[in-house]
Amino acid sequence: MSKINFIFKALGISTIILSSCISPIAAQTTIENLEQLEPSTDFLERPSTPEEVTIDINQPITLQQAVELSLRNNKDLQQAQLTLQRRQRELQEARAALFPTLDLGVDFTNSQTAASDRTAEQTAQEGNTFLTPEQLDRRGQGNDLTQLSGNINLRYNIYTGGERGAEIRRAKKRVEFSELEVERVTENILLETIENYYDLQNADAEVEIEQAAVEDASQTLRDAQLLEQAGLGTRFDVLRAEVDLADAQQRLTSAIAEQSTAIRQLVDTLSLGQQVELATADEIAKAGVWELSLEESIILGYDNRVELEQFLVNREIRRQEKQRELSTIRPQLSIFATYDVLDQFDDDIDWTDGYRLGASLRWTIFDGGRAVALARQSDKDIEIEEVNFANQRNEIRVQVEQAFFNLEANLENISTTEKAVELAEESLRLARLRFQAGVGTQTDVIEAQSDLTTARGNRLRAIIDYNQSLNQLQRAVNGLADGKVLSQTDNENEN
Repeated sequence: MSKINFIFKALGISTIILSSCISPIAAQTTIENLEQLEPSTDFLERPSTPEEVTIDINQPITLQQAVELSLRNNKDLQQAQLTLQRRQRELQEARAALFPTLDLGVDFTNSQTAASDRTAEQTAQEGNTFLTPEQLDRRGQGNDLTQLSGNINLRYNIYTGGERGAEIRRAKKRVEFSELEVERVTENILLETIENYYDLQNADAEVEIEQAAVEDASQTLRDAQLLEQAGLGTRFDVLRAEVDLADAQQRLTSAIAEQSTAIRQLVDTLSLGQQVELATADEIAKAGVWELSLEESIILGYDNRVELEQFLVNREIRRQEKQRELSTIRPQLSIFATYDVLDQFDDDIDWTDGYRLGASLRWTIFDGGRAVALARQSDKDIEIEEVNFANQRNEIRVQVEQAFFNLEANLENISTTEKAVELAEESLRLARLRFQAGVGTQTDVIEAQSDLTTARGNRLRAIIDYNQSLNQLQRAVNGLADGKVLSQTDNENEN
């Protein structure tokens, strides 16, 4: 099973359901290759002309494609992944302390100082009888010294007072924390992506509803004008219809603006190119069914939420920091070995070498209480992490309960609003027939139109709100990215 399919099983959306949610026209217009939507690979790119930010790609995508794009392009996730890679390098750095250090140094020098040159000339003038003529000749030429020296140093810390082990364990926990952070960011990105997609679906539906309302209001206006011309209606009815049409057009304009905002929000979440605009290809349909009870959902949230694990990891990091601070007042033992060579080219002596072996013990007996004070600060940091754990645990329960109750309420609303739409459609049909027959009023038609528009909006919003609640409930139990919870619909499809 692919990762994306696994994610959608966590959402309670099977591939069978997804296929049924896409209309034939939308399925034909959705893209098979997402490369044209990809952003620039240059993170530092900054458009400088209007042409570079002008929308020239308007592409419908499915929810599955939106998830793929968000996991691939979202900058918050990329930042979390880069931070994880950096923490892994920090762990490598900490483990380097387990090995000895080996240094090699080579120096080649040629020097002629003024003081040495003066001394050589004075010695030559005094006629030092202990020097050979060749040596006197060289000293008379000045003190030109050329030499080559080198050394190899080996050092190893046998005991660091616990600092080395504490630093390695701390680095490991930081890597673990970053891994959890990648998972947390992934969950949040999936939540935001799906929410934005549903918001755009809702905005699209609102535009369609308001367009239908404008058409209904236009039809009512035409009916009123025909009745007025036939002498069966009044000018007042026409004016009322014109006002109702103007109101519907105003609502449509506002809905289109909200749709544009929802489009840009989804594009931003997916981190797409500067010239891309999106539309939803999936039809609005109920995503799935939550099969767990409230109590089971709460326990699942406690078990799965990475935020709780992060606080526990942070507590362990603080403990290792405490050991690292205390190590500064503990003995530090190391051994060393040095081998060096020296050759001076201006004398008749061959190169010489030597070595040095030893051990070094250092112990800070008193530091004014600094190490103990830092260790006590770490103790308080540990207590803070425990308090944060408790706060997060309580918040998780609230999130699960809120999403669960909203899910149940919206599930009831779906069936209620579907019945309301049927009644509103029939009411409008009858009101229009009565008005055309001259036995009804324009007010009845306008009210029936308003009731139908409201009922249609309520039905779509109930479905969207249900899907949003299901999405939030999945996030509350940390089940979006790894599919820990399957919907009843998915289980039936699998069987």
